[in-house]
Amino acid sequence: MPSSDSLPTLGRASARSLPLLGASAPQDPARAGIIHLGLGAFHRAHGAVHTARALEAVEGDWGIIGFANRSRAVVDPMAAQDGLYSVLELADTGTRADVVDVHRGFGVMAEDPGAVVAEIATAARRILTLTVSEGGYSVSPRTGRLDVEAAGIRADLTDPTAPRTVIGLLARGLTERAPSGEPFTVLPCDNVSSAGQTARRMVTEFLEHSGATEDVLTYVREQVAFPDAMVDRIVPATTPGTSDQVAELLGVRDGAPVRAEKFSMWVMEDHFPAGRPAWDLGGAIMSDEVGKYEQVKLRILNGPHSLIAYLGALDGRATIPASFEQDWIAESTLALIRGENLPTIDLPSGFDVEEYIEDLTHRWHNHDLGHRTRQVGSDGSMRLPQRVPTPALFHLEQGRMPALLALTVAAWFACVVPPRGFEPGEQARAMSDPDQDRLQEVAARATTPAEHARALLESGCLSEQLAEREDFVVAVGELLTTIVTSGPRAAAADALAASLKENR
Repeated sequence: MPSSDSLPTLGRASARSLPLLGASAPQDPARAGIIHLGLGAFHRAHGAVHTARALEAVEGDWGIIGFANRSRAVVDPMAAQDGLYSVLELADTGTRADVVDVHRGFGVMAEDPGAVVAEIATAARRILTLTVSEGGYSVSPRTGRLDVEAAGIRADLTDPTAPRTVIGLLARGLTERAPSGEPFTVLPCDNVSSAGQTARRMVTEFLEHSGATEDVLTYVREQVAFPDAMVDRIVPATTPGTSDQVAELLGVRDGAPVRAEKFSMWVMEDHFPAGRPAWDLGGAIMSDEVGKYEQVKLRILNGPHSLIAYLGALDGRATIPASFEQDWIAESTLALIRGENLPTIDLPSGFDVEEYIEDLTHRWHNHDLGHRTRQVGSDGSMRLPQRVPTPALFHLEQGRMPALLALTVAAWFACVVPPRGFEPGEQARAMSDPDQDRLQEVAARATTPAEHARALLESGCLSEQLAEREDFVVAVGELLTTIVTSGPRAAAADALAASLKENR
């Protein structure tokens, strides 16, 4: 086969012989019914794919106007490729590539926030979807309310007509849409508990703080839906070889491919006053039990996923499969699921949790995905408050110590905010966190790992309630001390023994 560099670039001309998912969406950007904020790999491998498959089932004006957060790294190649890109699906049964054709316009929020506001105010746009990570919702981890102390929110409240945060942009766009009375839906697709309700609350609080009129507040309350949704698909980072794999399968050069596992789940409330694509025919589940599915995702997949990443990174493992293959990490992870997290979950009707756990073990073993520990372990300050406090408090209030949840926290600290003199290793050092600098300052005066853990927890980095639990603070401090003095394997053994004793 010729070098992939010599192949034609993906675009309408070169893709004529390729099957295009979603091609029935009108190419006129003015008829695109969906705005999406957060044009990263997850949206392109998940929500956009489900939308494309929905359009295969029922045609409609459901093209997507996509905005990246800050970078043009995806926007520019997608625009050059007529909005087309490929999804490389990696499964144990083989690898395949599909071309997705649903995006009809592009922008960058940080470069032109006014364009986002204008799109929301445009009557033809009927749904806005979000993949902006947990931090994009501007929820204070200490209070659970709008984080009015955050610099971005403070700036937006000073001048609500020129916002730059996601919540500020939503509030301004809905303010400008309100006079039309046109209904609208904001559909969050992030790992945030009750994400729709959370987004509604943050937008409403922003509007109240910024002095919005009663007409605007009434419009948002009565004409704007914020359905809850749960999303689940492992989307590892694109590698330099991804384009080569696509080239071999499709015969074109794609500058914006994404990789994904075969598994994909999207559960949402069916509340769309301005209409929606036939997502139920595109693989999504419409349910009034989204909250229960969220619990399953956060506590059976996400929380344990974090534990695998932190323990694996501390053990020098670069990927999730390489980490989960270590018996002590797998044993700790499954004990966390069954002994500490599963008892806190009210399962959805008819949900087969054993099948879900079995699927997870296969997903975590998938070396083709190569999901990196540094990727899964990043942004813990935004993710762990969603994954740890609720189940931890459930056990603590019943007199049990959730030792493996405490281990998750201790391992996070060791990786991202390591105690003085402790070297966590290359994989842990590569993890990033938006709160890293602040947390390092919080613990700067600590002289022991136990003091280090106490300072961090008492800062409210997980939750104020958990910070008030002396027994949990002590447990995290002891496990962090063990990680520093004896290594992650010894800490995992201690936590596993304690957990099995508590939950036998």
